Amino acid sequence: MMIRRSQTIITNVKHVRLMSKNVYTYENRYGGIVRDYPLEEVESLKGRAPFLPDCTIARVGSDKLWKAVTEGEGNYINALGCITGGQAVQMAKAGLKSIYMSGWQVAADANSADQVFPDQSLYPADSGPKLVKRINNALMRADQIAKLEAVEQHVDYMLPVVADAEAGFGGALNAFEVAKNMIMSGAAGLHFEDQLASEKKCGHMGGKVLVPTSQFIRTLNAARLASDILQTHTLIIARTDAQAANMITSDADKRDHKFLTGERTPEGFYVLKNGIDTAIDRSLSYAPYADLLWCETDRPDLKEAKYFAESIHEYFPGKPLAYNCSPSFNWSEYLTEKEIENFQKDLGKLGFRYQFITLAGFHNMNHAMFKMARAYRKRGMSAFVEIQDDEMRQENHGFTARKHQREVGASYFDRVTTMISGGQASTTALKGSTEEEQFEYTQDLETFKSSFNSP
Repeated sequence: MMIRRSQTIITNVKHVRLMSKNVYTYENRYGGIVRDYPLEEVESLKGRAPFLPDCTIARVGSDKLWKAVTEGEGNYINALGCITGGQAVQMAKAGLKSIYMSGWQVAADANSADQVFPDQSLYPADSGPKLVKRINNALMRADQIAKLEAVEQHVDYMLPVVADAEAGFGGALNAFEVAKNMIMSGAAGLHFEDQLASEKKCGHMGGKVLVPTSQFIRTLNAARLASDILQTHTLIIARTDAQAANMITSDADKRDHKFLTGERTPEGFYVLKNGIDTAIDRSLSYAPYADLLWCETDRPDLKEAKYFAESIHEYFPGKPLAYNCSPSFNWSEYLTEKEIENFQKDLGKLGFRYQFITLAGFHNMNHAMFKMARAYRKRGMSAFVEIQDDEMRQENHGFTARKHQREVGASYFDRVTTMISGGQASTTALKGSTEEEQFEYTQDLETFKSSFNSP
């Protein structure tokens, strides 16, 4: 059953706990979820059918994602941050079950300003939705190719995309518009953070400023309203940066008072006592408005993760949690090789259902290109041929991009050309190409299937 609060703010989380026990299941999609607006009024904001935006990708993806994060026990879904459509396709081929779209990566190398920015919300607000659309378009093309060629029938290309909506790029109305555009681009899940948008920083930078708890709740309401209007079941993830942020804009919310020091900064912000307890307190207030909770941390620490999870689950048993397995951590400094190997499994047992490496695409892309360029400078074509030979070996595990013409849809558009021409065409692209002549399909299908299903 969905809960709707009155206009009076309820601060007693125990009251919510009684209504939210054992509700986080696939079948009970909105159990324990609060909306600060009447659902009957949503209809007035939809516009007149049949002019509603088509949000099929977001709708199907959110259903898959919710099912994955509510399987319970130690189950979890892990994802990699994606910076291009091609990377998303490779993630699907390799067997991942979700795609993560990082705002940091958008800022760095995938924004509509064609600029390189640090993660401080400096890029245009349309950049994230455009990357989500690009990712989904790439996944759809791969799915079309697979159907046309009757291959890879076991691969689910339409993976749910979880997108970084930053701090909403402004106030609640800005967050509403960002959420709408993300969903219309096909995002299955969105996360917002409780920072001040105009001073937003990467979670692992200094200088972070929080907004009052009540203000962030309005952001979460805005995202939920956008989802309701578009008739999707988008997963809303509430991230708090209170573990490290030491400033807040205002003392307007009494819930924040116990963490204020009484000091002010030169900019007029209030100094805040940060830490895991501050993060837990704020997350408990966000829990009725969010499908998953995420506490941004400064190191990979299972003890801290356990403390956070147990503190949330005391009031919201079974509430799905999210965890950033960040490249900003020096993993080998904090954990042994065995601890690193088991880290995500251990998090899963604590209830962290969605785990992701935010900047995987950026690090993989730059590391691989630097390695290749350095080797190419020294050894010329031998360096590239080594990659080409390894591509051939990876075909037994599902890799197909060695045949790059086919990878981007040449066979698909050959079929389009043939159909347009009434069944006969002399201008198709693959016939007579070097790819057709020199690159045979070497993958052993049984080996491929076995590899795909192996851990």
